Amino acid sequence: MLRLSLAALGLLTSCGVAGAQLALPGAVGPTQASPSAEASAAPSAEKPGFVSSSAAVVGRPLRLDGVQGQLLLSNRGAALRIDKFSLPGELISDPSRKCLIDIVAEAPIETKSVGRPDGLARYEAAIPACPFVFDLLDGAVLVAARAACVFLAADCQASPNGLWGPSAADLGNDAKAIERQRDEADAAAERSLRALQTRLKGRPEAADVAREEKDLAQRRDEVCRQYDQEAANGYCASRMAQARAALFRARLDALTRRRGAQD
Repeated sequence: MLRLSLAALGLLTSCGVAGAQLALPGAVGPTQASPSAEASAAPSAEKPGFVSSSAAVVGRPLRLDGVQGQLLLSNRGAALRIDKFSLPGELISDPSRKCLIDIVAEAPIETKSVGRPDGLARYEAAIPACPFVFDLLDGAVLVAARAACVFLAADCQASPNGLWGPSAADLGNDAKAIERQRDEADAAAERSLRALQTRLKGRPEAADVAREEKDLAQRRDEVCRQYDQEAANGYCASRMAQARAALFRARLDALTRRRGAQD
């Protein structure tokens, strides 16, 4: 198993941020994805209002909340690799101060495709001390970590949880286009949700759908609260709407497959 070691630690006093570089002695692997993994898990019916594709994120610096750290992805065949990953956090000894962890490997860090369990292409990044999974959206990735990442040698704790995407400056004057994308995703989600509610009426599974709807609304509020100029452009809300559309499309497709298998 690969170990995480401290390469350098310094205080960037000019900006009040503690910075540390953590070196991985090699890329995380082997985690090459099956070329057919993403395609085989994709819904065969109507698209959920957008396309979840690596092409929209590869080579584009993504930042947590549009402003912090950096996540840079590249392709290797059907697999995704992490070329750069810097993670913002806070000092363990003084939570009022910020820190930045720069995770460096001898080669790009491989990720592993785990299909589309919630409708979006999902990948695992098995980074020592900071493993996480992320879902592909249109031009952004939604990250979930198993737990907060603690880097004792750097006196830093951080979490990659949230939406990594473009800054407001990178978005330019796209507010109308973003609103249109959200409207399309919301409409797709509502179609799938209505179909699910109709098919599951009176069945215990209906409660699961209602719970997922509530959980996703809460997750959207948490994720989008600090996104860069969210009140002005609504970018984060539009991408969370895409996640909602993909989720209910996936649930509807799964229900259709189960009923087809029973017939």
